[in-house]
Amino acid sequence: MVRCYTYLKAYFLLIWRTAEKEEKLIIKKRRFWVPALFSVAVLLLSSCGSNETNGNGDKRNSTAKGSPILEDGKFIFAASGEFHPFSYMDGNQMSGFDIDVGNAISDKLGLEPIQKKYKFAGIVEGVKSGKFDAAVASHTINEERKKHVLLSKPYYYSGPQIFTRPEADIQHADDLKGKEIAVSKGSSYADIAKEHSGQEPKYYDSDVVALEALANGKHDAVVTDFATGAEAMKKKLKIEAQERLGQSEQAIAVSKENEQLIKEINDAIDALKKDGTLKQISEKYFDEDITVKQN
Repeated sequence: MVRCYTYLKAYFLLIWRTAEKEEKLIIKKRRFWVPALFSVAVLLLSSCGSNETNGNGDKRNSTAKGSPILEDGKFIFAASGEFHPFSYMDGNQMSGFDIDVGNAISDKLGLEPIQKKYKFAGIVEGVKSGKFDAAVASHTINEERKKHVLLSKPYYYSGPQIFTRPEADIQHADDLKGKEIAVSKGSSYADIAKEHSGQEPKYYDSDVVALEALANGKHDAVVTDFATGAEAMKKKLKIEAQERLGQSEQAIAVSKENEQLIKEINDAIDALKKDGTLKQISEKYFDEDITVKQN
């Protein structure tokens, strides 16, 4: 739509310039070219209108409220598929807390959910470049991310936690000084690890892989989401939970150019909290409600 009106602007500018020069044109040329240019503009305007609606009069490439989306009738959202239990592979599709939330938001928007598996470290850039409409991928709200994407209101509350092998002498944040810590690429936990250890952490494609490496004798600790670590321990991974390092707010990410869509997503989050859907999804995966802020 924007491109159509850009073309229209160019044509009307051409018409204006032609009109300015019409004193230099012979009558025959003026009578032919000026009306012709207006005719082309009318055709372009009709084309723009036909792109805006389909044969049934429904909006194309926008939500019912007019927010731009990539494909007609679809909400395309990204997750890593490597962050159990938030997103993980279940056959050829992703499942998990984030995926269920993405599906529920799609339903509130009146759109078909389309999930896209993408490496976590590249998801924000994918949102910026228009690969997906949004990322429902447990992104922590922080100032650095706000420079690149729009972030929704929190849809759940989390927090980083230290995980070690059972025999480790690490229990508290102060014990991390000079220790080798592993984190997931692109996560906000890297800054926390550097702050407490005083050195660059070791990076993995996912938190789960980092925890598996820890259990197998690599590194001194992993800093990751408390729920991810708890899920790994349920699966008998030989690790232990130590001190939590605060609370964080997790949000959905949208392109900075799509302020209207982030407003609709915020409305959807409010509706899902009000009708109990978010709580139900949380209890399905965690046996507790992580969608409300803990005191």
